[in-house]
Amino acid sequence: MKNLHRLLAACAASLLLVASARAADWTEDYPAALARAKQEHKLLLLDFTGSDWCIWCKRLGAEILDTPKFKDFADQKLVLVTVDFPNAKEQSDALKAQNKGLSGKYAVEGYPTLVVLDPDEKVVFKQEGYLEGGPDALIALFPKAAK
Repeated sequence: MKNLHRLLAACAASLLLVASARAADWTEDYPAALARAKQEHKLLLLDFTGSDWCIWCKRLGAEILDTPKFKDFADQKLVLVTVDFPNAKEQSDALKAQNKGLSGKYAVEGYPTLVVLDPDEKVVFKQEGYLEGGPDALIALFPKAAK
């Protein structure tokens, strides 16, 4: 019986680790993210960034997107997509074409820019530039239905 309890405890711990690893995962695969948003009835958050050169993008990540509070919110309400325009990081031609297309489609003129879409690809809101106020400031921009 003791071994059964240990086994159950180990299984529960493993499930918690898997769940926390999945929390607020970012993808660069826009079509897969869109399909997931439709399936799970979630909003898409597109983070247009220059990950290896844009200081304001890095600050947005550190002060908002990478915080536990935002990650918890995102895990429940969002599918997260990085749309990156790096200087030194290698990207496939297909990814570059996808990101350029998304940038044009959503009229992105600078970085960072956050675009939130519903599962039908309708823009819910757009945040251009760095946002002060931590995760609460960004979460406050979401419609009440997403909170």
